[in-house]
Amino acid sequence: MDPSPEPRRPPWASPAWRAQAVAWLDKQLAVAGSRRTGAVEQPHLRPWSTVLTAPTSHGRVWMKACEPGTAFEVGLYGVLALVAPERVLTPIGLDRRRGWLLLPDGGPPLADRLEGDELIDAFVTILPRYAQLQRDVAAEAARLLALGVSDMRPAIMPRRFDEALDAIGDRLEPATRERVTAMRATFGAWCERLASMPGVPSIDHNDLHPWNMLVPRLDQPHDVRFYDWGDAVIAHPFASMLVPLTWLQDQLGFGVGSAAAIRVRDAYLSVFRDLAAPAELIETLELACRVGKVTRALIWDRAVRSSAPTEVDAFYASAPASSLAALRCSQTPIALTPAAATRAGTSPSRTGRTRASRCTWRASRRAPPLSDC
Repeated sequence: MDPSPEPRRPPWASPAWRAQAVAWLDKQLAVAGSRRTGAVEQPHLRPWSTVLTAPTSHGRVWMKACEPGTAFEVGLYGVLALVAPERVLTPIGLDRRRGWLLLPDGGPPLADRLEGDELIDAFVTILPRYAQLQRDVAAEAARLLALGVSDMRPAIMPRRFDEALDAIGDRLEPATRERVTAMRATFGAWCERLASMPGVPSIDHNDLHPWNMLVPRLDQPHDVRFYDWGDAVIAHPFASMLVPLTWLQDQLGFGVGSAAAIRVRDAYLSVFRDLAAPAELIETLELACRVGKVTRALIWDRAVRSSAPTEVDAFYASAPASSLAALRCSQTPIALTPAAATRAGTSPSRTGRTRASRCTWRASRRAPPLSDC
């Protein structure tokens, strides 16, 4: 992964940039046989991207502009729309040179509509669709790497470990840095083992929480569209489960050993059951998620480094270090069934939150404090 560029002010705060963007948006609509029927709004403005939205004669549209480090998302959408059109929004317009993308409205995000057990039920329906997308896209991995999607395949990850230490290590407490550095050989062994396990490298959304799952109708969750691919990488496919399983624990209170988490995990893995026995798939997922913590650290660091210090709050600023420090929590109970979890002293209940289960999934967008482990 190339070093991140020095922080710079994004162009999208300027009136001149906005005028150009609106002109491009209007042109793409005209080509598609549509027209804007109201004012353009800018609801999201981040150092690494911005979003414009407007009503049109064919419904609301959304324009995303990406900074250079995530501009690959524009080309990625083009590939996904060809290979898995029923799982992503089909772009109205693409400009790879400028990193601009125009999409139709995909409906409200799942997180806006469901919670608790109903959200678990939706996950059980939706995650197999995402897994099938990964299997469909796997043959395009080399093409996506050429577009600029970051390479986080198992064979590359020992190098990524060193890059993460170089980039983030000075933000760790000395004792934590020493412990993480001492894991170099262990991490390398994990990667070597993961490379030989079931599953071929494919797209990993790397931010697969319910805000990035668009569902127009709650009675048809199978019509989900997966959105916001700016953190995507090429990796072992099972690493994708790091974020949704973290979400279940941190946002909904479903511990890693809970029946709900196991339902979600097993629903995802059902799409890969032709590759190996269930126990081997579970073991592979656990290892892929451990290795994926370094991926999360590097992608977080890319976002932070693209920002001026005044543009990120304390949570964002600490996320790369929190993600990397999570490697210390290497003994994860993810493979336990509810009965086995009880025998091991890990509550399988909805609210069970042992020290071990906290450690398992802590490299999420909601990165917990470093002192948790």
